[in-house]
Amino acid sequence: MSRERATDIVAEMVANVIAVSVEVGDTVAAGDQVLLLESMKMEIPVLTDQGGRIDKIRVGVGDVIQEGDILLTIIH
Repeated sequence: MSRERATDIVAEMVANVIAVSVEVGDTVAAGDQVLLLESMKMEIPVLTDQGGRIDKIRVGVGDVIQEGDILLTIIH
Protein backbone atom coordinates (compact mmCIF):
# COMPACT_ATOMS: atom_id res chain seq x y z
CA MET A 1 0.00 0.00 0.00
CA SER A 2 1.54 3.31 -1.05
CA ARG A 3 1.17 6.49 0.94
CA GLU A 4 0.71 9.91 -0.59
CA ARG A 5 3.52 12.39 -0.06
CA ALA A 6 3.22 16.16 -0.11
CA THR A 7 5.77 18.41 -1.78
CA ASP A 8 5.77 22.17 -1.30
CA ILE A 9 6.83 24.48 -4.11
CA VAL A 10 8.74 27.34 -2.48
CA ALA A 11 9.54 30.83 -3.75
CA GLU A 12 13.17 31.30 -4.73
CA MET A 13 13.01 35.12 -4.69
CA VAL A 14 10.89 38.14 -3.86
CA ALA A 15 8.30 38.54 -6.63
CA ASN A 16 4.73 39.41 -7.55
CA VAL A 17 2.27 36.68 -8.54
CA ILE A 18 0.89 37.61 -11.96
CA ALA A 19 -0.85 34.34 -12.90
CA VAL A 20 -1.97 31.09 -11.28
CA SER A 21 -2.18 28.36 -13.93
CA VAL A 22 -3.75 25.59 -11.83
CA GLU A 23 -6.61 24.95 -9.43
CA VAL A 24 -6.86 22.67 -6.40
CA GLY A 25 -7.45 19.11 -7.62
CA ASP A 26 -5.69 19.59 -10.99
CA THR A 27 -3.23 16.91 -12.05
CA VAL A 28 0.19 18.14 -13.18
CA ALA A 29 3.21 16.48 -14.77
CA ALA A 30 6.86 17.20 -14.10
CA GLY A 31 7.81 20.42 -15.87
CA ASP A 32 4.30 21.90 -15.98
CA GLN A 33 3.97 25.63 -15.28
CA VAL A 34 1.85 26.28 -12.19
CA LEU A 35 2.48 29.98 -11.52
CA LEU A 36 3.90 33.01 -13.28
CA LEU A 37 5.86 35.51 -11.22
CA GLU A 38 7.28 38.95 -11.99
CA SER A 39 10.46 40.27 -10.47
CA MET A 40 12.56 43.20 -11.66
CA LYS A 41 10.37 43.52 -14.80
CA MET A 42 11.07 39.90 -15.78
CA GLU A 43 8.46 37.12 -15.97
CA ILE A 44 9.51 33.96 -14.18
CA PRO A 45 7.55 30.72 -14.73
CA VAL A 46 7.29 28.38 -11.75
CA LEU A 47 7.49 24.75 -12.90
CA THR A 48 6.83 21.49 -11.07
CA ASP A 49 9.72 19.13 -10.33
CA GLN A 50 7.43 16.11 -10.31
CA GLY A 51 3.91 15.14 -11.19
CA GLY A 52 0.95 14.85 -8.87
CA ARG A 53 -2.27 16.54 -7.78
CA ILE A 54 -2.53 20.16 -6.59
CA ASP A 55 -3.53 19.98 -2.92
CA LYS A 56 -3.25 23.61 -1.75
CA ILE A 57 -2.64 26.94 -3.43
CA ARG A 58 -1.32 29.46 -0.91
CA VAL A 59 -0.98 32.54 -3.16
CA GLY A 60 -3.14 34.52 -5.55
CA VAL A 61 -2.72 37.00 -8.36
CA GLY A 62 -1.40 40.30 -6.99
CA ASP A 63 0.29 38.77 -3.94
CA VAL A 64 3.85 39.82 -3.14
CA ILE A 65 5.84 36.78 -2.08
CA GLN A 66 9.10 36.54 -0.20
CA GLU A 67 11.98 34.10 -0.69
CA GLY A 68 11.10 30.88 1.12
CA ASP A 69 7.30 31.37 1.04
CA ILE A 70 5.32 28.22 0.26
CA LEU A 71 3.45 28.83 -3.00
CA LEU A 72 1.54 25.58 -3.36
CA THR A 73 1.51 21.93 -2.30
CA ILE A 74 1.45 18.91 -4.59
CA ILE A 75 0.40 15.41 -3.47
CA HIS A 76 2.04 12.48 -5.25
